[in-house]
Amino acid sequence: MSDNPMSQSARETPHIRLNSGQHDPFSDPDENGPPVPSHGGVGRALTPGMSNSTSTGTFLTMQTGMGSPTPQDSTDFLLPPRPQRHREQYDGFQSPDLSAQSSRRTSWSSEGGSESRGYFYPRYEDMRSPSHGEGDGDDVNTQTVTEKFNIMPSEGLLLFPEDVEKDDYLHNPDPNDKERDCDIWNRRGIVNGGGLVLLTLGLLMLFIGYPVLTAVRGMEKGSASACKAGDTLCLDVGERSALKNLRTGLIDPDTPASAMTKKSADGKEWKLVFSDEFNTPGRTFYDGDDAFLQAVDIWYGVTQDLEWYDPDAVTTKDGVLELRFDAFPNHEMKYRSGMVQSWNKLCFTGGRLEASISLPGNGEVSGFWPGFWAMGNLGRPGYAATTEGMWPYSYYDGCDAGITPNQSSTDGLSWLPGMRLPACSCDSAEHPTPGKSRSAPEIDVIEASVAALNGDAATMVGSVSQSLQMAPFDIWYMPDYEYAAVYDPKITEINSYRGGPYQQAMSGLSNLNNDWYNGTQYQVYAFDYTPGARGNITWYVGQDKTWTLDGRALGPNGNIGQRMIPLEPMSIIMNLGMAYSFAPVDDNIKKFLPGYMRFDYLRIYQDPDNISLTCDPPGYETTEYIAKHPKAYQNVNKTTWTDAGYEWPKNSFMHEC
Repeated sequence: MSDNPMSQSARETPHIRLNSGQHDPFSDPDENGPPVPSHGGVGRALTPGMSNSTSTGTFLTMQTGMGSPTPQDSTDFLLPPRPQRHREQYDGFQSPDLSAQSSRRTSWSSEGGSESRGYFYPRYEDMRSPSHGEGDGDDVNTQTVTEKFNIMPSEGLLLFPEDVEKDDYLHNPDPNDKERDCDIWNRRGIVNGGGLVLLTLGLLMLFIGYPVLTAVRGMEKGSASACKAGDTLCLDVGERSALKNLRTGLIDPDTPASAMTKKSADGKEWKLVFSDEFNTPGRTFYDGDDAFLQAVDIWYGVTQDLEWYDPDAVTTKDGVLELRFDAFPNHEMKYRSGMVQSWNKLCFTGGRLEASISLPGNGEVSGFWPGFWAMGNLGRPGYAATTEGMWPYSYYDGCDAGITPNQSSTDGLSWLPGMRLPACSCDSAEHPTPGKSRSAPEIDVIEASVAALNGDAATMVGSVSQSLQMAPFDIWYMPDYEYAAVYDPKITEINSYRGGPYQQAMSGLSNLNNDWYNGTQYQVYAFDYTPGARGNITWYVGQDKTWTLDGRALGPNGNIGQRMIPLEPMSIIMNLGMAYSFAPVDDNIKKFLPGYMRFDYLRIYQDPDNISLTCDPPGYETTEYIAKHPKAYQNVNKTTWTDAGYEWPKNSFMHEC
């Protein structure tokens, strides 16, 4: 043992405590300012004498290689500060030998290194070495910084970008790792390729093959009937042709181009606005079957008809509309027939109403009552409650004796109840357009019967009445015929019948050719009109005008004012009836049963500058008023307005309001 005090001191275990202050513990303590951090390549050393040692150099190299932060960022604040202690004696101190470290990564213990997966080498692992310093006897503190402070990361934490894990290759696949080629001759390629081929063939078959096969082979139905013999309730309509020329507008696609325009009575060219050629066979006209026309199911009691109107008596066949009149008991009536209306579906104001018709029966035999006419939409034909006080009025927008019951006369001139919707209706009254006279006038294209040719009863021919029904009435039902014209007196004459207590009729009678009956030949019947006080109506048979009535013929007369060429939107009626109130019924009419009234087409023309093909023209709306009174407009058994449950409107001329 050496007597050298320094050697003896080196062999003794010194008493030393770690100081985590931010200043050099071995510098002079005479400065009280804040410690200055070291600016060396490594952090502040906790033991002296390391700056020039080889071990220290190795330590610095490792720290730099690990990409550690600068010393003052990573080590200066690891330990809490303590009061500075002076050293009076310096002993030589050997830094720990780091040559045993084969990697920058080690286990937690400095004694067991690891090649790749341990913790990184602790920066202050050398703190396990005992510290030497002055102290009391054997009091030694060997606690390391890492043991005193929990500053190390948990196991598995990656601190550096170059660190890897065992499964990192799964998250960064290399496309070059697997060999890829275009070989489809494997199970997957065959399934994918085969699926595409089948899909392509299916599409080609659907859009090319199937249409071609259908066109070549057709789709034939079995020829055998689906109905059993004697089963009268089974209907077999047989093979039906495919739909063609579908109607998508007001003009029938079957209408020829030559019929698209027509000259009016004053020579102006009018355009076709509606047509129905009836070329589609087997059409029915029950309510809802057709957009514009409806066959009604009623008894026309207001004229005491002998037939019941049944929708089953109306159909289309051979390119025409047929109304069939036959001796078929129906609703306790001896006969059944058909009436078709466009009420509340198709209306027009002004223009030309035209149809090509073959009349029923024979021009020599009286009995049938075929009609083709128009009436204001506020009155529904056959529904008496709707026409009470409305038909056949057509009055100016004023109030006088003309709107009163019986026209304020006791001589039996009129049995009408008075005008229900005059212009002077009280504010509390229900009125579709207050301030305007509203009604349901009637214009007849034809009502057909028979007549003696040139007064010879032995020679009977067909005859048609073409008329305007009007109210209030002139004295003795006599309008001013100075404003009427007959174009061929040999064919047409003014009807001697001018009206009765329910209507005034201004009518012209025209003789017909007896070949225009029973489907043998067809003839065109029409009228065109311009509404208003200065308007007019002209009637036609074929291309020839028969007669004209000017609005001035209906001017003020006596205690009544101006009657109007109808301003109301008009609906269309086609019917085949029979009534003693119209014409005598010849017993020979039975030979012509069933009788058919046939319509080859129906057309409407109007001035292109004044087209009105609606049931609600401005100022003369109808549909809302109709919808508010369903009991009258939907129940044919209600014969008066009050019977339908509605109050008769009051007016300022007859009542206080």
